[in-house]
Amino acid sequence: MMKTVTLGRTLFLILTSLFLIAGCATRSGDHPRPPLKKAKEKTTVPRAKGELARLGYSIQAGAFSKAENAERLAEMLQSGGLNATYFVAEKGLFKVQFGNFPSREEARERAELLQAVGVIDAYYIVSPGEYTVARREQYGDAYLREELIKTAGRFIGVPYLWGGASPEAGFDCSGLTAAVYQLNGLDLPRTSREQFEVGAPVEQNNLAKGDVVFFSTSGNSKISHVGIYTGGGQFIHAPRKGKTVRTDSLSHVYYRKHYRGGRSYL
Repeated sequence: MMKTVTLGRTLFLILTSLFLIAGCATRSGDHPRPPLKKAKEKTTVPRAKGELARLGYSIQAGAFSKAENAERLAEMLQSGGLNATYFVAEKGLFKVQFGNFPSREEARERAELLQAVGVIDAYYIVSPGEYTVARREQYGDAYLREELIKTAGRFIGVPYLWGGASPEAGFDCSGLTAAVYQLNGLDLPRTSREQFEVGAPVEQNNLAKGDVVFFSTSGNSKISHVGIYTGGGQFIHAPRKGKTVRTDSLSHVYYRKHYRGGRSYL
């Protein structure tokens, strides 16, 4: 079982220092900084509009009976520059997944670093081939979309705890949509506005399972709320702090009024 995690100042400073040493102090990504010598250029294939990059190696840790404890660990890791989310591992059990490393060795080194200061205990390294998206070519887009919905469904009834920043910064319920995609191996940006910008526009009557739907609920035209479309005009979302993740309908007068569009990432 995971040790009790607190956000004490001393541990935070130790953790932050270790992240700085490891070259992971920025929020722009979890990969180590490039070497000073000029690296060989890599040929990359441009992705279509909305198509997301796949995650590399990540780390899973913790075994919490309360979502709040898992969220505290995720928040600590985020404050150190790591992309982290908590998730429902099984009924009544929450874990945390974090990082996006180019190699297993780098993921292992980071995990051992966190073990050394008592932030995590046991851990598991997830390889790119273990994610649902790795089976996309074999089973097709429909399979991946169903898995996205299954992942979102496991959060129903879980307290909404994402939101490490103000809604003005876009950190609202987008934590749920980012978590759903990342747990399936796709690197969806963290904020609702970024998610809206990188996705390929989809008309409402053409929405497919796993697409993300966007709303402006803060009294202006800015994107401030998101959800995962599940088909049949329904979507799963985290309404606001103090509420639990639930399913609602796009035809509801409130969501119909504030709806701003759908985006696809597949």
